[in-house]
Amino acid sequence: MAKPKLALIPSAQGSKFYSVLPSSGVGDFDFTRSGSATRINSQGLIETVGNGVSRLNYPLLDGKVVGCPHHILEPQRTNLITYSEDFSNSAWQKNSVGSASAPIVTSNFAISPNGIQNASRVQFEISGSTSSDRSSLETVFALNGSSSYTLSFYIKSNTGLNQNLSVWLNSVYGDSITVTNEWVRVVQTFSSNSTFNRGFGLAASGNIQQSVDVLIYGAQLEQGLYLTSYIPTNGSAVTRSAETATGAGDAATFNDSEGVLMAEISALADDLTNRGIAISDGSVNNRVTMFYTNVSNAIQVKVVVGGSNSLNSYIAISNISLHNKFALKYKQNDFSLFVNGFELITDTSGNTFSNGTLTELAFDRGDGAEDFYGNTKQIQYYDSALTNSELETLTSWVSFQDMAEGQLYTIE
Repeated sequence: MAKPKLALIPSAQGSKFYSVLPSSGVGDFDFTRSGSATRINSQGLIETVGNGVSRLNYPLLDGKVVGCPHHILEPQRTNLITYSEDFSNSAWQKNSVGSASAPIVTSNFAISPNGIQNASRVQFEISGSTSSDRSSLETVFALNGSSSYTLSFYIKSNTGLNQNLSVWLNSVYGDSITVTNEWVRVVQTFSSNSTFNRGFGLAASGNIQQSVDVLIYGAQLEQGLYLTSYIPTNGSAVTRSAETATGAGDAATFNDSEGVLMAEISALADDLTNRGIAISDGSVNNRVTMFYTNVSNAIQVKVVVGGSNSLNSYIAISNISLHNKFALKYKQNDFSLFVNGFELITDTSGNTFSNGTLTELAFDRGDGAEDFYGNTKQIQYYDSALTNSELETLTSWVSFQDMAEGQLYTIE
């Protein structure tokens, strides 16, 4: 198989996404984010990186690192909870009703998911045996009455045994959760049902478990349909700005008449928005693009030449939130898309570009809009149209271990 002209793998953090090819640095992506952000490091701990520093994020399964890291790009989000780690603060109300006691919070009791002794112990005690016998730890907000929000906590049992309690959501019981002896990030997405003050947090009830002793850390309430990386707060809401990665390659990198764009990526969620990766001239009029779309669990591929579509096709993907390998080939009257080793799209009619047209590879649709938000394990660009056998090999899993890690399976 030919050597890629440009190759990005998760090799280093810094002010760019550093491509291993070409060695000149022409293939590096310009990375932007105003302010700091957090990632999961190789030890499985939450780690803060500084202003404008890209992130290599390690996947977790049941609280443990599984496999190799990936680059992560996220949209702007705000943690509305003003004290995400200090649960002893008065912003966190300790309430009880019926035959229950107010929860007892002990700060800095245990090692948290960031490796520091700053996790809080919370003890709930209830005498009664009904859902009206409740002990709750909650913070109060007036939310937009018609928007989606996501509430999350890191939580772990403090007794070595599984324990049961509930998410407290809009001042009523939300999902029931079983807390284990491993740190797990509990997540619940919901639609706000009122613009009045409502409580959000955790609640124990007599009909589920009367004595609960857990460790908690990192509370987050963000407006959006899905969870994003942890945003620490200490006295006020904090916003993590959106991230972009653009500007890789130049006119000498890309072959206008034929080539292959390969990406091993996963979406942050199936949130029905357009999120693209494109080789282009900086516009939508000339581009080779693959992107997640407003169609559920689907990818769309487009080759646009002089404003006209040479290729425009959708294909269903079983789960875009898992890593998939895509390879889009373009050549005069010869277009195809391979996914995880299978050819799923072909088109034998269409033009390619005149010399000097394609000038950059970016995590957007080509003109800086519809930024890609998700996880990237690799990007490769070939300046020739590979054979079907080569495309099959390029997008196949190299081993059972590789496939399992890509799909976040546990091998026992």
